[in-house]
Amino acid sequence: MSERTLKDIQKEVDTYISQFKEGYFSPLAMLARMSEEVGELAREVNHTYGEKPKKSTEADNSIELELGDIMFITICFANSLGIDLTEAHDKIMHKFNTRDAGRWTKINTETT
Repeated sequence: MSERTLKDIQKEVDTYISQFKEGYFSPLAMLARMSEEVGELAREVNHTYGEKPKKSTEADNSIELELGDIMFITICFANSLGIDLTEAHDKIMHKFNTRDAGRWTKINTETT
């Protein structure tokens, strides 16, 4: 599969959603959906890394698929509000690289 930009992925999701009369859900509905998906991710993480084993009757799912669901609803949310996620990412990275520049202990990459 070829490399795609975040802008390409946002366009792909928009093309998919645009084929339906209903279009994007309201922001409140998408926030609720996002919350549901984060809960499903939490469940999968708990099954994989926590103390709660999955029941034999529970469907197979994965952290990867749950993260994909969160990414999809995040893109839908951004598209519906006209937010360019690449720009949002750049702004957040600038914030982390300035505000949090000295917050964490950096790995020493010097060779000795």
